[in-house]
Amino acid sequence: MNHFAHLVLSQPTIESTVGNLLGDFARGVDPHLLPEAVRAGLNNHRAVDLFTDSHPLVKEMKHGFSRQRRRFAGIALDIYFDHLLISHWEKFESRDLKPLITDFYQRMSDGQELMPGENMRRVTLRMIEFDWFGSYREIDTVAESLDRVAGRIRFANQFDNAIEDLLRHHETIRDGFFEFYPQLQQHVADQAIESI
Repeated sequence: MNHFAHLVLSQPTIESTVGNLLGDFARGVDPHLLPEAVRAGLNNHRAVDLFTDSHPLVKEMKHGFSRQRRRFAGIALDIYFDHLLISHWEKFESRDLKPLITDFYQRMSDGQELMPGENMRRVTLRMIEFDWFGSYREIDTVAESLDRVAGRIRFANQFDNAIEDLLRHHETIRDGFFEFYPQLQQHVADQAIESI
């Protein structure tokens, strides 16, 4: 799952928001130095990732990718899952989407001082400034995000244009996500790593 889904599966606090985003920026961070509530959010993020990466439906989706892109299929699916969650929001959630995104951005802004590392602060401010979550409904934004990821990979790769694999198998991935995501929601509820 990518940034948006991690926040949807978090608690409505600044500390939880920071912790659930931190999973993508935690390299070199000592979790024991984090405030307890931020650490719980980080652990929730990691539990979501572990459940997602090991789920049979997600593993099956990865096999639909062309051989040259399969190594990065998990990254592509994470971003595409945010797109599917936002595009089919009413199927999974009763909360109003637009004010929820506004709340996420406010907590991300208010939590800047809790974020360990300049990179996390810089990226989260860019998320707010350019309304990443609001734009994820558009497939062109997803394609651009995937290409930016390909450009950041530090070695030669053939990950660019990964949107082709996603669109080629859109219905299979969408239907798999519809089955998978409620299981993930239940898993997070059962784990109850964060309590408020």
